[in-house]
Amino acid sequence: MSKFEKDLSKGSVVQQLFAFSMPFLLSNIIQALYNTADMIIVGQANGTASMTGVSIGGQVTLIVTNLVIGLSMGATVLIGQYKGRHDREGMKETISTLFSSLSFLAVILTIVMILLRKPVLRFINTPDSAFDEAESYLLTTMLGIIFIFGYNALSAVMRGMGDSKRPLIFVGMACFVNIGLDILLVIVFHLGAVGAAAATVFSQALSMFLCITYLKRNGFIFSFYRSSFRFYKERLKLLLKIGIPSSVQSIVVSLSFLFLTALVNTMGEAASA
Repeated sequence: MSKFEKDLSKGSVVQQLFAFSMPFLLSNIIQALYNTADMIIVGQANGTASMTGVSIGGQVTLIVTNLVIGLSMGATVLIGQYKGRHDREGMKETISTLFSSLSFLAVILTIVMILLRKPVLRFINTPDSAFDEAESYLLTTMLGIIFIFGYNALSAVMRGMGDSKRPLIFVGMACFVNIGLDILLVIVFHLGAVGAAAATVFSQALSMFLCITYLKRNGFIFSFYRSSFRFYKERLKLLLKIGIPSSVQSIVVSLSFLFLTALVNTMGEAASA
């Protein structure tokens, strides 16, 4: 058993549920704060047009984030079930399938979003004055999709094994780094939306590598060698069966906000910000 695994079946159900769910909730809130921090700092340093660009680019990026959070939920459920049954092989195969499928999806989405970034921004009526900043922010964050997917996949696995506190610590550390880099790149080096996006990507990469380092040092059952990345058909079916409904639910909510943003964008950059 890995050192970080916890048995949530012992002790008070209410206490265990609260202790597990609160870090999970806070982790998701902190991830959402990345874009908020970017907006505030860019708005202070560069004005309304840049802040609007960051806001719009962040709305699109949030859809991608919600996609992987939803899909990863399936892994959390399955790993928790296998852990309860002491099925180490089932856990290992599920983790391998999750990492392999999300890595593949991240590459595909990166290519698609880079190619479609301008049509997407035009579709949501991005104001001309903020278009370049929105495009720059979106392009940079899309180059970091692999880190968004990586952190959320690793966090899902850790939660499935009973540890929801460590992902919170790692994303909290990354959030502070993001704010510091925002100040450095946006205010000191005047890089605008690109600087804010670069800070976000670096911070997401940091949270992912912190997770990997911690897992490798604490007896994680997945080795992270290339040969370990494999697809298991039956595990993939189960992951999709549980993960797709959760993912669709999250994406529908995000799309509703995106369509609302498209309507607001017709009123100009001030309203969009």
